[in-house]
Amino acid sequence: MSEKWKAWWKAAGMRAIKTLAQTAVGCIGAAVALGDVNWPMVASAAVLAAVVSLLTSVAGLPEVEKETANKN
Repeated sequence: MSEKWKAWWKAAGMRAIKTLAQTAVGCIGAAVALGDVNWPMVASAAVLAAVVSLLTSVAGLPEVEKETANKN
């Protein structure tokens, strides 16, 4: 696997994990305010957000472009 692809997977993975965590926190916070946490819904929403994050990363990641440009 090329260095560019390794950098892409690392950056996209970090973005997806952050998005997953942010979505989970948002869902949990909203559910606590309403009085009941629906854990399957929290997990489902968080995983879906992470998948969407990975898919949107296909359009390009500025940090990967900068990193590979600096190496050339």
